[in-house]
Amino acid sequence: MFEFLIRHKHEVLLSAAEHLWLVGTSMLLAIAVGVPLGIFLTRRPAWKTLVLGTNSVIQTVPSLALFGLLLPLPWLGARADRLAVFALTLYALLPVIQNTYVGITGVDAPVREAATAMGLTRRQLLWQVELPLASDVIVAGIRVATVATVGLATIAAAIGAGGLGEFIFRGLAMVDNRVILAGAIPAAAMALTAYLVLGLVQRMLVRRHHG
Repeated sequence: MFEFLIRHKHEVLLSAAEHLWLVGTSMLLAIAVGVPLGIFLTRRPAWKTLVLGTNSVIQTVPSLALFGLLLPLPWLGARADRLAVFALTLYALLPVIQNTYVGITGVDAPVREAATAMGLTRRQLLWQVELPLASDVIVAGIRVATVATVGLATIAAAIGAGGLGEFIFRGLAMVDNRVILAGAIPAAAMALTAYLVLGLVQRMLVRRHHG
């Protein structure tokens, strides 16, 4: 397998870069949408069931089925990578929204009361108190979503979006474990790296809050 990796290192590196782009873009979009949505739910709890319920339903749809459902859409279906990023973003949203909501609502009431007594507005309370205290919980949600997205991104190769899944599908078609592992091992390494790095960030935030 290592001989195969060395022989095809340029192809593997290109696929790894595609994979990283799919995951990175999807996670940036999930954070950009999910964190504000989570904040919105803390201000409008009546929407919680609808938003979290919809995202939970999306989680139950198999990835290949979701890709297939999105293919006929004119703008998304025109480009495989665009469709893959959209689908991966949908899957990543739930843990980001949920952890943002849980993190902010989990801030102790006396802390809020003290901040309000000091004259902080609702906006200042959010940016200076709630978000900093909830940051480790939010990062935990991003961590879960990122690791899951690295794995799900391998399925994107089935619709021609590239990434390390290309080797996995090719290896399955050829019944060649070396080719499968050439995609699976770098993907696993990417997921493990994301897990460890975001775990480190999370621990630093926890220490800062309790320090």
